[in-house]
Amino acid sequence: MSGSDVVIHKGLENIIITETTLSYIDGEKGILYYAGYPIEDLAKYSTFEEVCFLLWYNRLPKRKELDDLKKNLIENADIPWEIVDFMKKTPKNAHPMDIMKTAVSALGPYDPELEDNSKEANIRKAIRLQAKVGTITAYIYRIKEGLDIIPPSRRLGYAENFLYMMFGKEPDKLSSRIIDVALILHAEHELPASTTAALTTISTLSDIYSAIVSGIAALKGPLHGGANEKALEMLKEIKTPERAEEYIKKALAEKKRIMGFGHRVYKAYDPRARIFKEYFRKLCEQKNEWTMYQTAEKVEEVMINLLGKKGIFPNIDFYSGAVYDMLGIPSYLFTPMFAMARTSGWTAHVIEYLQDNRLIRPRAHYIGQLDLKYIPIEQRE
Repeated sequence: MSGSDVVIHKGLENIIITETTLSYIDGEKGILYYAGYPIEDLAKYSTFEEVCFLLWYNRLPKRKELDDLKKNLIENADIPWEIVDFMKKTPKNAHPMDIMKTAVSALGPYDPELEDNSKEANIRKAIRLQAKVGTITAYIYRIKEGLDIIPPSRRLGYAENFLYMMFGKEPDKLSSRIIDVALILHAEHELPASTTAALTTISTLSDIYSAIVSGIAALKGPLHGGANEKALEMLKEIKTPERAEEYIKKALAEKKRIMGFGHRVYKAYDPRARIFKEYFRKLCEQKNEWTMYQTAEKVEEVMINLLGKKGIFPNIDFYSGAVYDMLGIPSYLFTPMFAMARTSGWTAHVIEYLQDNRLIRPRAHYIGQLDLKYIPIEQRE
C-alpha cells in the first residue's frame, strides 16, 4: 500500500465489518429499531426478558417461550460462592467494572458448555450469563456499601429482582418499570466499541465469556460508558434552571464538553433520551421533586438553541443518570448497569457473528523508517 493510496478511517468510523439483523439506526432521523421493532414500541409494550428473547432468537416469543425464559433466568441467577468471596475481598477502591469484568471471567470455567460454540449452546450460555450479571451488579452495590448480600428472589422478574437484591425490599411498580425500560433502552446499539471488542474476541473462536469480558473492558473507558455520571454531576453543579444558561455558555466558551449531548451516530434527538425524559418526568411527579427535571429541561433548551443546527442533541446519557439518582442508585453503579443490560446485545452479536465468522484483522499504515542498518550494542553511543 503506497502512501497516496491509503485512506485511514480513524476509530474505524463508518467502516462496515458485518451484516446484522439485530438493530438498525438512522442517525439523521433519530430512529432506532431492534430486529425490526421501533424502540418506542418495545419501551412501551415489552419487557426486558422479551427483548432478550427477541435479540437471541430474532423474533418475539410466544407465551410459553417467554415463561420458560423467565424461569431460566431465575434458576440461573445465583453465582458460585467462590466468586462472591472474591468480590468481597477486592480492595475498597476497586473500580466496579474491574470487579464485574473479573467476576464474569471467573464464571467461564464453571460453565459445562464453555468450549461449545454451537448456536444452541451459546444461547444457553447467554441466558446463564444474563441471569448472573444482574446478580453481580447488585452484589457490587451491597459490597461497596458494606451491606449483607441478598440472594436473588425466585418469584420476581429481572428488573424487580435487581432492585430487590440492591435494596432488600420489593420495589414499587414505577421503579420496577423504569429499570425494565432502562434495560431495554441499553440492551443493543449496533457496533459501538464494546460490541466490536466482543466480536474481535469471538472471531478468533474464543468463548462467549471471554467475548463479554472484552465488551465489559471496553465499556469501562470513559469515552464509552460513564457519560451519564458526568451528566449527573453537571446537573448537580448547575443546581437550578436559572443558572443553566450562564453555566452552559461559559462552559462552551471555555471549550468544555457538555456531557449527555452529541453522539457519533445520532445527528438528531436520540430516541432513547426522549423515553428516559418521559420516565424522569413521571418519577418527579411521584416524588414531587422538580428542580433537577426543570434544570435538565433548561440545559436541553439552551443546548439545542446553541448547537442543534450542528446536529448536537441530548443522548441517552443526559437523562439516565438523573433517573437512576432519583431511584437511590449511586453513580458508581451506572456503568455496571449499562453492562448488565448490554450483555443481551453483546451475546446476541456474538451468536450472530459466529454463523458467518471471519477473523477480524485490520491493517495499519506504516509511516516509520525502512532499511535501517543494525548496529551491535557495543558500538552504540
